[in-house]
Amino acid sequence: MIEEQQVLDAVNAAVKRKPASVDLLVDLGAADMAGVNALISARMQSPVAVIPALADHLINAGGKRLRPLLTVAAARLAGADNDGCLKLAAAVEFIHTATLLHDDVIDSSQLRRGKVAAHLIWGAPSSVLVGDYLFARAFELMVEAGSLRALDILAKAAGVISEGEVLQLTRAHDLNLSKDIYLEIIRAKTAELFAAAAEAGAVSAGASEEQVRAMRTYGLNLGLAFQLSDDALDYGGTTEDLGKNAGDDFREGKATLPLLLAIAATGPDESAFWERTVGRREQTEEDFQRARDLVRETGAGEATLEMAAGFAREAKTALGCMPAGEWRVALEELADFAVSRSA
Repeated sequence: MIEEQQVLDAVNAAVKRKPASVDLLVDLGAADMAGVNALISARMQSPVAVIPALADHLINAGGKRLRPLLTVAAARLAGADNDGCLKLAAAVEFIHTATLLHDDVIDSSQLRRGKVAAHLIWGAPSSVLVGDYLFARAFELMVEAGSLRALDILAKAAGVISEGEVLQLTRAHDLNLSKDIYLEIIRAKTAELFAAAAEAGAVSAGASEEQVRAMRTYGLNLGLAFQLSDDALDYGGTTEDLGKNAGDDFREGKATLPLLLAIAATGPDESAFWERTVGRREQTEEDFQRARDLVRETGAGEATLEMAAGFAREAKTALGCMPAGEWRVALEELADFAVSRSA
């Protein structure tokens, strides 16, 4: 049986350093993010009381705001010396929050960022509509930022994210989902907003075409690394680590890569178990522990984390054309952090 610590050791060896943090990036971006947070607070207000209350429940639940921070970091790394990226960063956070509100309704999630999911407090209709409100606010901010190209980047990203959601919905509980389709789903659902956030930040700074492409490549690979790591942690992490219930993906019947690899490795011996628990979602209290054991025993979690480490390396390689300095080091550490979080 492959133990959790072995998984962590394999990942840490792959990224060639001990578990990283985002401390440097957070410190460098502190002043900019104070401005972004002020914009977020101001723009989520509404005379309709449920809108700011519901939005605040999720937006101020303690997330690291990595996506807007990525927009700021890309702009500063590319040489920005003004505040032009702040409205784009706030827009990115609103897009992300809106998708989370919609996701939680679709998935019937119980927790988000360690708090009760908004739809369980205010109801699904309010959650969906407040998500729509935040999308509208995001587009207002993009227009005010004054960059037609950045607006185009983020608007297209919103469309791609929706496509990814629909694709995932149509392939829900599919035990025969291929790795390529799975990667297509997470590329659209998760990695696209990381890519667009970094690309828009670089564009706002007037970066060269080479640098704009590099930042998009960095963001895309970073997003893939984060999502793969999250998918693995769902079978090896804790509720405290994840900010949601460990095992939520399994309980919702989501065909994530660790599950797909475990299904392929166990073959006919466990086909009835997988069909019942994932295909038909007929589960008992003990089923998640059994699924977790099978993921560990087959090495599916380790394989998923190794793939995440590969994408993290690609992200760091993409930064090769960017100026050396603290911002670049901070983004390299962010890529390492994506795959070295505790499990």
